[in-house]
Amino acid sequence: MTWVGQRVARKEDLPLVTGTGTYVPDFNLPGTLEVAFVRSPLAHARILNIDTAEALSAEGVVAIYTGPDIRDQVHALVLDQEAAPPGLETAAPEIHPATIEILADAEVRHVGQAVAAVVADSRYHAEDAAELVRIDYDELRAALDPEQARLPGAPIVFDNVPNNVQARYRIRVGDADAALDGAEHRLAMKIRSQRVMAAPMETRGVLASTVGEETTVWSSTQIPWAVRNSIAGAIGVPQRQIRVQIPHMGGGFGQKVNVYPEEVLVTYISRVLHRPVRWVEDRVENMIASGHARDQLHNVEAAFDSEGHITAIRDRFVLDSGVACPYPLSSAYNVASHFRSMYRIANFSIDAECVLTHKMFNLPYRGAGRPEAAFVMDRVINAVAQELSLDPAEVIMRNLIADEEQPYRMGMPYRDGHEVVYDASGFPAAFERLLELIGYAEHRRTQAQLRAQGVHRGIGLGTYVEGTGVGPFESGQVHVDAQGHVVVYSGCAPHGQGLDTTMSQVVADAFGITPEEVVFRAGDTALLPYGVGTFASRSVVTAGAAIIESSNRLLKRIKAIAGEMLEMAPEDLEVGAGRVRVRGVPSRGVSFKEVYRAASPGPGARLPEGMDPGTSESFYWVPPTVTWGFGVVGAVVDVDPETGVVDVRKVVMLHDCGRVINPLIVEGQIEGGLVQGIGATLYEHVIYDESGQPRATTFLDYLLPTSAEVPEIVQEHLEGTPSERNPLGVKGVGESGPISPPAAIANAIIDALSPLKIQLNELPLSPATVVAAIERAGAEGPLHPTGVKIGFPASNQSGGFLR
Repeated sequence: MTWVGQRVARKEDLPLVTGTGTYVPDFNLPGTLEVAFVRSPLAHARILNIDTAEALSAEGVVAIYTGPDIRDQVHALVLDQEAAPPGLETAAPEIHPATIEILADAEVRHVGQAVAAVVADSRYHAEDAAELVRIDYDELRAALDPEQARLPGAPIVFDNVPNNVQARYRIRVGDADAALDGAEHRLAMKIRSQRVMAAPMETRGVLASTVGEETTVWSSTQIPWAVRNSIAGAIGVPQRQIRVQIPHMGGGFGQKVNVYPEEVLVTYISRVLHRPVRWVEDRVENMIASGHARDQLHNVEAAFDSEGHITAIRDRFVLDSGVACPYPLSSAYNVASHFRSMYRIANFSIDAECVLTHKMFNLPYRGAGRPEAAFVMDRVINAVAQELSLDPAEVIMRNLIADEEQPYRMGMPYRDGHEVVYDASGFPAAFERLLELIGYAEHRRTQAQLRAQGVHRGIGLGTYVEGTGVGPFESGQVHVDAQGHVVVYSGCAPHGQGLDTTMSQVVADAFGITPEEVVFRAGDTALLPYGVGTFASRSVVTAGAAIIESSNRLLKRIKAIAGEMLEMAPEDLEVGAGRVRVRGVPSRGVSFKEVYRAASPGPGARLPEGMDPGTSESFYWVPPTVTWGFGVVGAVVDVDPETGVVDVRKVVMLHDCGRVINPLIVEGQIEGGLVQGIGATLYEHVIYDESGQPRATTFLDYLLPTSAEVPEIVQEHLEGTPSERNPLGVKGVGESGPISPPAAIANAIIDALSPLKIQLNELPLSPATVVAAIERAGAEGPLHPTGVKIGFPASNQSGGFLR
């Protein structure tokens, strides 16, 4: 049986659904100390004095650390996770790394920045003592608006970042300026994607335990090797003295793809006190002191002809970095490389700036620049249709890249420095299939009838492309152990993706066994000398490639050893059911356990001449560049024009992720991502007030979709173009779901209220936002053929209860 392509149930779920998983808080190491942090209540201030005397005398307190205490022992974190690679010179990138102190020393730069750490025998005692730490501040002016923060005279976040512009780049393809100047039609739009947060079910946490010179760190992180390297560098010890392991992890979504000060400090304290030390983030801390995302303002212009063909795009956008954007290429440059989506647009110009402000830093969040790009591009497409009184589906179809144009060169480098060349086709066919599945033609026939009955139903469309499987590399090792089991070691960092199951299916096919017979191990820096982690829809592409190449090498090795044992040529042997057999004579063979013994060093070895002992093979996959998938999304919504409430009734999504390893897991990834996309479209918003105070510090303030908001979801997998850029033919899928819902839902709301010709260019699309758009349109046009118009009570005309 071939396991790849089968709907195999996830192997890893039993402990997760029975409450027997082991997360950071679940470890019970004797003598563990707990940490509570004292965090800044101000967005920007000088620290005048820290008084810890009363707190030090509180019950259970073991130690308190402040910035001056550790100044000479622990180096600050330099957040330079991404440097511009060769090949990106045409984008003229400028990147200034931001430095984050482990504990604020002389100055705080955002609400929630850690100023002191209280170590006690319990979290209760640590929290109580933290309230006794007295800190005197001199409040300073804060930079809060990224457009204002880059102007002369604005408060400076870091002295080494001129004008607060941490990163900038520009892309020029063709001549957008000339195309706009000579355009038959043109439009300009200001489009905003709001600040959001990942809000994983499990917050961050870290536990460190030191024995002698060796410290084991259990961290809820997506990048264990980077955490190990950063900790070792910050506290000045060899990397070999730090081992980072990932226990069970309750989601990350990009928020945990950064090295945080708490991971460094907890490790340092453990090494100083020679005790296990733990810190687990509470939800308020997660909302103010873990990375936020998105937060972009685009000023975009489009040139187009009377048939709706887009001839040029010019965009200038600003990303609000907060105090840092550790991944400016992922968060900002990804926008440019995905901006034109599936469309043939010859002239393209984009200028981007990542601007520092006194807010929590900005990290890539599931989608990482793609949802922002798709929202802008497909709002432009819809606006062109609106301007020309054309159906949006017709405008999309006229601009899609045709199959005969593939592989399509976009005329610009990807963030890895290699040219963007789509390795996919079938854009028009996929879009036509979407229209069929969502009932587009029927919707157009019945829309007016529903409107006459007071039902304002709309249908919206979106498209996307997705570069996945980014490098720089990933590691894999496959081993046959003494019991004859096939054991896989991987540099990926699973946290909900089903990688145990997926990788086991790949290896099971290679060795002729079942996925249940494969042992999968990952997320431990002691397993492999090098590794990267799980993020950016990369693991099946990169780790999967490393594992299948390791498997092929190991198969060659064990066949050679078995051939020596059986006195047969390796090419006459086959592998299956835990044995190496003579092809055509299945009764003649040796077990994997026997091969292991024969490969061991010593007198009993039966190794071919010149072969070293062992039944392990490793491989490091370095991708030539990313794979390019694509997708099309349609949303059906009902809108109540009196209240602005939007009911998402149905979402249809067709997506290309190359060869599908496990359809069940892919569908789960897509469905979860779609719901996150709905949340970012309608509900979620991280708001700071005029003094830099975050207004969303609980789930009462930060709304998330629940199961009640999940619509009917229809999916289809497109497997027509497996990638030739990796041996499995796969493309990433983990981030596909959230990309297009913002554009599709916004366009659906506009369609539902089409007589008013409203514009929705700022997320989230809350009821207040929808009502405001209707009010701006003047509520003068009839919403349905009977002539009934929208009216608002006088008390609501200038704001209303929803405002």
